[in-house]
Amino acid sequence: MSTSLRQRLRAWIALPLYPWLSGGALTALAAVELVVVPRHSAVIAFCVLLSAAALSWRRAHPASAAVSAVAVLVSFAVGSDLSFAAAVSGLLACYTLGRHRVAHPALVVGGGSALSLAVNAWHIVSWHPRSHSVDLFAEWFVLTLATLAAVSMGDAVRAREETRRERSAAQAGTLAMEKRQAAEAERAAIARELHDVVSHSVSEIAVQAESATYTTPDLSPQAHDHFQQIAASARASMAELRRLSGVLRTGPEDHAGTAPQPTLDALGELIAQHRSVGGEVELRINGDRGELPTSCELSAYRIVQEGLTNVRRHAPGAHAWVEIGYRPDRLAVRIADDGPGSPGVVHNGHGLAGMQERAVLLGGTLTAGPGPDGGFLVEAELPW
Repeated sequence: MSTSLRQRLRAWIALPLYPWLSGGALTALAAVELVVVPRHSAVIAFCVLLSAAALSWRRAHPASAAVSAVAVLVSFAVGSDLSFAAAVSGLLACYTLGRHRVAHPALVVGGGSALSLAVNAWHIVSWHPRSHSVDLFAEWFVLTLATLAAVSMGDAVRAREETRRERSAAQAGTLAMEKRQAAEAERAAIARELHDVVSHSVSEIAVQAESATYTTPDLSPQAHDHFQQIAASARASMAELRRLSGVLRTGPEDHAGTAPQPTLDALGELIAQHRSVGGEVELRINGDRGELPTSCELSAYRIVQEGLTNVRRHAPGAHAWVEIGYRPDRLAVRIADDGPGSPGVVHNGHGLAGMQERAVLLGGTLTAGPGPDGGFLVEAELPW
């Protein structure tokens, strides 16, 4: 059976109306069989119809399958043979009892075997009261074997579906945890970068205020004290920044200093790096660049950096376009390529999660997915 046909069959079986349709069809089959073979008694006819009709409730009330199984055995005990509709109903009832774990499979098989033995014994007493041949217990053996097979199949399907659900839940949990860890790591990286930016600026304030007291001639004592207070406040702010961000410093490389983080002025170097490894990229600038917050420029730079990294990783050889749009109240960033679309990156990649985290922390938005003309497209808007 092909995969598509199996999937369609599973989808059809999963429909809410399936138990009613199958139960109704089986009841109709039983009625036709009773009409074609009219020698059955009223008790047999009632039991056969009951065994088929009871299966219509097997999904909403799985225990009703036990009624169907008992009705099949009663019809067989009263008659001399087992009708086709009753046989199908009995097998489907046993499958349902195992599929929905109405009781432990061993208990279901044991109960069915005991009832089958009672039916077989009744047949022996009724038809061969003086015979002691072992062959007379063939009915019990066949019924027990059929019950065991149907219940085992239903229990196996149940176990497989439970395993599939557990695996899907575990995968979803793992993916959520990985995304959460990626977001936390990106927030920590953003905090470290902002700490470096602020520390660099505050250190400049401290140095300029301190040097002003020596380089400015005819400085009044009051102004001298003010400059000293500014320098002291700047140094205290730097110490507080180091203390609060100390928990974010995880390696020796994090203590390299307080050099300023890259801004949009470094986009040229980023484009050159991409081209140096064989990538094709065009940079387009729209609008006039104004005075932007350092955090906004840093986030835009990191988004472009990660976007080009994704192009090299998931669409090697693709042509990329980077667009920077300066708008009155926000910065628009767009990275597109003409590659295959990188469909798996949206769900499994951590780089895009970090890019989105940067945009959200600034109150902006970021979308990523297949582009309208093919390829992959990342668009971000960063307000200031």
